[in-house]
Amino acid sequence: MTPKQKLITKVGAASAALLLSMVPVFEGYRPSVYKDPIGRLAVCYGHDDQSMKLGTTYTRQQCEAMLADDLLKHADALACINRPLSDGQKAAFVSFAFNVGNKAFCGSTLARKANAGDMAGACAELSRWTLAGGKQLPGLVKRRAVEREVCES
Repeated sequence: MTPKQKLITKVGAASAALLLSMVPVFEGYRPSVYKDPIGRLAVCYGHDDQSMKLGTTYTRQQCEAMLADDLLKHADALACINRPLSDGQKAAFVSFAFNVGNKAFCGSTLARKANAGDMAGACAELSRWTLAGGKQLPGLVKRRAVEREVCES
């Protein structure tokens, strides 16, 4: 089974389609290893691997496989939520976990509110996560607005 097929199995076809269309827009496509806004090494669609070498280049096919693998890994964060989730909530939460990490997602007020049944409050929490390296980034403001809209849909 391909990573994309595994993602569909894990989060459902609708959530996977949302993720595979939404995350690349915000992460952007960069086939060569670069430093992200907070100095970590990244490549393709935000794949984070500190063992990579600056300037190494990957094919689009390799990048798409990495994206599906990364989304699958971050879909594990949904296990921190003990309530049923809509396709939009799954997509928004996985996109958020992809960006901040599963540990931060699971320890967040967003997760606590979702587990308390306050889904409106959980979705609203997305708007609070717009800082990287202590600075508000316009790209994160836009990303969180879209994630919140998808979450609330």
